[in-house]
Amino acid sequence: MSASVSMEDFEALLNESFELETPDEGSVVKGTVIAIEAGQAIIDIGYKMEGRVDLKEFAMPGQPAEIEVGDTVEVFLERVENARGEAVLSREKARREEAWDRLEKAAENEEQVEGVIFGRVKGGFTVDLGGAVAFLPGSQVDVRPVRDASALMHIAQPFQILKMDRRRGNIVVSRRAILEESRAEQRAEIIGKLAEGDVVEGVVKNITDYGAFVDLGGVDGLLHVTDMAWRRVNHPSEILEIGQTVKVQVVKINKDTQRISLGMKQLEEDPWSNVEERFPLESVHKGRVTNITDYGAFVELESGVEGLVHVSEMSWTKKNIHPGKIVSTSQEVEVMVLEIDSSRRRVSLGLKQTQGNPWDNFAAKYPAGTEVEGEIKNITEFGLFVGLDGDIDGMVHLSDLDWDRSGDEAIQDYQKGDVVKAVVTDVDVDKERISLSIKALDGDPFADATGGIKRGAVVTVEVTAIEDGGIEVTYDGMKAFIRRSDLSRDRAEQRPERFSVGDKVDARVTNIDKANRRLGLSIKAREIAEEKEAVEQYGSSDSGASLGDILGAALKGGDDA
Repeated sequence: MSASVSMEDFEALLNESFELETPDEGSVVKGTVIAIEAGQAIIDIGYKMEGRVDLKEFAMPGQPAEIEVGDTVEVFLERVENARGEAVLSREKARREEAWDRLEKAAENEEQVEGVIFGRVKGGFTVDLGGAVAFLPGSQVDVRPVRDASALMHIAQPFQILKMDRRRGNIVVSRRAILEESRAEQRAEIIGKLAEGDVVEGVVKNITDYGAFVDLGGVDGLLHVTDMAWRRVNHPSEILEIGQTVKVQVVKINKDTQRISLGMKQLEEDPWSNVEERFPLESVHKGRVTNITDYGAFVELESGVEGLVHVSEMSWTKKNIHPGKIVSTSQEVEVMVLEIDSSRRRVSLGLKQTQGNPWDNFAAKYPAGTEVEGEIKNITEFGLFVGLDGDIDGMVHLSDLDWDRSGDEAIQDYQKGDVVKAVVTDVDVDKERISLSIKALDGDPFADATGGIKRGAVVTVEVTAIEDGGIEVTYDGMKAFIRRSDLSRDRAEQRPERFSVGDKVDARVTNIDKANRRLGLSIKAREIAEEKEAVEQYGSSDSGASLGDILGAALKGGDDA
């Protein structure tokens, strides 16, 4: 006869079961793995409840699940019972809850967390932080842009939490921050071993327009383009290439910013140390044009020593022209040292000085009085500018165009481009001026006409015009004018109309004005001079002869002659 449970025992067992609290849905509970079948783990969470969890929820991304029968695990209870009468469990959600608790503490303490990059998303990657999924922006993967991140995936590695929001389920992490911190520690250690002045070897890591970054074995230093060589370096790629091993000197270390400045030229002798001895003032040297600017051209005298030929020292004649029209880059030129400032590392050079002053050259070759020929380059209100030897111009002033006509009238005979002959009248080297005369080609009619006469001489002239104020006459082809008051000693005879064009008259030379090219003539002065001469010739203190007798004798003598 089988034993039976009494009503009292059954009631006691029922009351005991009611006293056990059923766990709340949405909480994490502990369970025991009682079986593994069909890719799932069957877990007993007590309270006469069992549930199933996929094995993959117990595995890290890319790794097999490490779980066996008898293991105690924490799972998330989503529902107490499903349609099959089983509890609905989730290891993943349990891990997430556990992970959030752990990650919040790590973020609060600014501690690193371990994670695995397991997927790509727009703008970055997904990282499993032991149950919680975080976002890793592309810019935070490494200190430098990473083209292929496949080698970094599915590997447990440290990350830094940048931002997290549990309510929204957002976590942002950085791998770069970990690397930078590690690099900073490594950099500080290496920098601590370096001192300014040390000579070290490094490898060119990167080249920019302003210099090159050299890896000194875990820390980079900047080799600025101006510290690569004593000579001008337009771009670092002229003397360096990536991967090249170079010997450099530590020029400066900034302890605050941990920046290292390097130099290559410091390992060579400074060419400026004795530049004044090698390039004395007014010495002439050959150099190469390295750069051309609006204000001049830089010429390299030797490696590391460069001077400036200012635009004003480039040409004697080309004043307002760009230096690029006179010289070209890489051209070899001959220059003269004009000034040296060693403290400022500046040399002033002259190009035109090596070619000779064209005005000096012209003065030596074409002294005053020499006849020259050239093309009219320009016509101005002052006169004509004529092109001459040495690429310089001479000027024919209006007053030097014609002896007889006014300059304004004479200049109408000329046009730009005409080839003319002229006589050099003056060369002013200091003022860079050459004076020419076209009218001087035919000589000076005034000088020719007056060359044989002196003041007081009596000349015969021909009347060419009768005017109210006197008469116009010519002497040896040169015009002159006798005023009314000089026409006769006798006022009654001072009448121009008593003369006729073509008359020949004798007049006394009263003045020869070479500057103004004027010949002063007077009939009156001639008569007075003749009277005085007659008195001196025929009169004496004891002769008793009257003035009338003397003049009569003089006049008779003149008639007899």
